[in-house]
Amino acid sequence: MKPIENGEIDLEGGKSGKDTDKSVRSNRVKIHNQALLSGLAYCISSCSMILVNKFVLSSYDFNAGISLMLYQNFISVIIVSILSTTGIISTEPLTWRLIKVWFPVNMIFVGMLVTSMFSLRYINVAMVTVLKNVTNVITAVGEMYLFNKHHDSRVWAALFLMIISAISGGITDLSFHAVGYAWQIINCFLTASYSLTLRRVMDTAKQVTKSGNLNEFSMVLLNNTLSIPLGILLVFIFNEVDYLSRTPLLKLPMFWLVMTLSGFLGLAISFTSMWFLHQTGATTYSLVGSLNKIPLSVAGIVLFHVPTSLENSASIFFGLLAGVFFARAKIREKSQS
Repeated sequence: MKPIENGEIDLEGGKSGKDTDKSVRSNRVKIHNQALLSGLAYCISSCSMILVNKFVLSSYDFNAGISLMLYQNFISVIIVSILSTTGIISTEPLTWRLIKVWFPVNMIFVGMLVTSMFSLRYINVAMVTVLKNVTNVITAVGEMYLFNKHHDSRVWAALFLMIISAISGGITDLSFHAVGYAWQIINCFLTASYSLTLRRVMDTAKQVTKSGNLNEFSMVLLNNTLSIPLGILLVFIFNEVDYLSRTPLLKLPMFWLVMTLSGFLGLAISFTSMWFLHQTGATTYSLVGSLNKIPLSVAGIVLFHVPTSLENSASIFFGLLAGVFFARAKIREKSQS
């Protein structure tokens, strides 16, 4: 048995003729169904996470984004620890050597989550998805200067379209909020920094583990566990303790249910993204991620009754198409390299 491209399986020996054809077709159908199922699960969990966070921060008017992140990460740690203890998954033990190597990138990870919470409180979901395209621009420039990676003209054209869409979207945004935009721009820099440093830290971290490997489950556990003390520190720095002691929201069972749901969704994104990547590949994952922004933006406008105009809607649609164009350009660039 040997693997071939696109997650299909090539079966050799044991059968011949029509039986072999039927066997191969049945196996291919099974794999393709898994790819479709994993893709749908990833899209649903990703969209749901952003919409639920927006609902908690805006509709409930919950002014403690760091506490929300802290609770979500705590839920993830509990679930992954239970799965690891029961033997369903395997994770690396959290040694001090591993923590020392991973802690710098974890600080970026926490900053990325916190700034995302802050921006979602002030900006509508559609504009957040468009502004997130700035991350691709920063990452591409970072790859060029840090790793001497050169991009072709199609990639740079897509990045230019992203910048134009972000600027035009901000100018025409009827619910423009300067504080929210500032947090989102910071989030773009932190997200790009996380993606640029993660690979190098992963390679170093593998060398200090007992098995010489660091799977995705271990990284989820490591990131979320280390984020808890940092999150607690930030809760005190931003004085969310005083707000939490006064808000009546913590007395509402439905609010805790929504908060817990967001924690499960955060973990679901980690699992479904790994499942989807395993069934397809990085290029398909990237393209689906770009396409996923389109229904997310529409849902954000409809569900939260976002005031918009023809110009702003055109800017958002233009930005989403630029994201799809960028993903396709990266796929072609990778296939030619």
